Amino acid sequence: MSLYPDAPGRQNVDTSIAAAEALVPSLGRLQRLARTSICNAGARGLTADELAARLGMERWSIRPRTSELCLKGLIRDSGQRRPNCSGKMAIVWVAI
Repeated sequence: MSLYPDAPGRQNVDTSIAAAEALVPSLGRLQRLARTSICNAGARGLTADELAARLGMERWSIRPRTSELCLKGLIRDSGQRRPNCSGKMAIVWVAI
């Protein structure tokens, strides 16, 4: 069995384990979609909220992919910040 970030993160609770297991078949595709969109954004980059909007997905389904991609060394924190949907400042991710 793969470990995070090659497998979805989860807590040691039955509902979290079930949710992670359900995500396994689509994890690679979601990571590729996220990385491609961040690459296409160039130096401007994308916040997780912007990424979710660009992909037409809910942010809670795509936001964890940014952490996974960062740990894999495929994207990085640009140092820029932009407001997210709650008005708080969010990391702007760029491709490596």
